[in-house]
Amino acid sequence: MNYPAPETTDLRFTEDLVVGTEYDLGNYLVTATEITAFARRWDPLGIHTHPSLASASHFGAVIASGVYTLAVFQRLAVAGVLAHWHVVAGRTLREVQFLAPVHADTHLHGSLTVTAVSKGHHRWGLVTTSGTLKAGDTRSVLSLEMAVYVRRRPSAG
Repeated sequence: MNYPAPETTDLRFTEDLVVGTEYDLGNYLVTATEITAFARRWDPLGIHTHPSLASASHFGAVIASGVYTLAVFQRLAVAGVLAHWHVVAGRTLREVQFLAPVHADTHLHGSLTVTAVSKGHHRWGLVTTSGTLKAGDTRSVLSLEMAVYVRRRPSAG
């Protein structure tokens, strides 16, 4: 799925971001093909790549790698929010929790909430967010906190 880049004049600065704002990141369908292709390259544990091994595991079937699940969240966060901010760079990714297994044919739904905005530097601020992925609209499968540097609005003069 390709997402168009926003116009640079539409990008938000640190000063435009408000603590407590929640963003709906939309949905992503996890497929068996994508789970195994990703895992074969980046996380080749049997529970991610091998149906017979996975069926004998605690999970009963192939499940998505946590790294894959985190990548799905990042893709949704960029498309839904971060591509619309003047992001300089990521700062931290912490409190990542894999809360439940993700199976093939699961629709993941993401959300992101601004939890803190610091304007300490004259050129950029630090924006802290919390994020979640849910299977459908009910069961949380991922939660995390991340912080990114976002440009401050240039001063006139």
